[in-house]
Amino acid sequence: QVQLVESGGGLVQAGGSLRLSCAASGRTFSIDAMGWYRQAPGKQRELVATITSGGSTNYADSMKGRFTISRDNAKNTVYLQMRSLKFEDTAVYYCAGKRGLRWDSWGQGTQVTVSS
Repeated sequence: QVQLVESGGGLVQAGGSLRLSCAASGRTFSIDAMGWYRQAPGKQRELVATITSGGSTNYADSMKGRFTISRDNAKNTVYLQMRSLKFEDTAVYYCAGKRGLRWDSWGQGTQVTVSS
């Protein structure tokens, strides 16, 4: 089992920045990749960014250039630095862990609200 705990969400004005953190514990050695997803009210959960155990990153097109995913292996923590936030970035952001082909570990989510 892997436990994921997000932090760092909050209220920010449009154009501002936030950094989310995701602390992993448990069988972290079994994780092949970590990622951030988000879900806005009335919308499906969508991919934000992923990072593999080797450090390769991938971003959804709308986040490229504004969001940066990184990891600190010594702390078992993944970060999502968000800049130039827009109203439409308002969502609950979830940290996720992938083993093999499945994203099967999820955090409880952290709310990000961007005021226009």
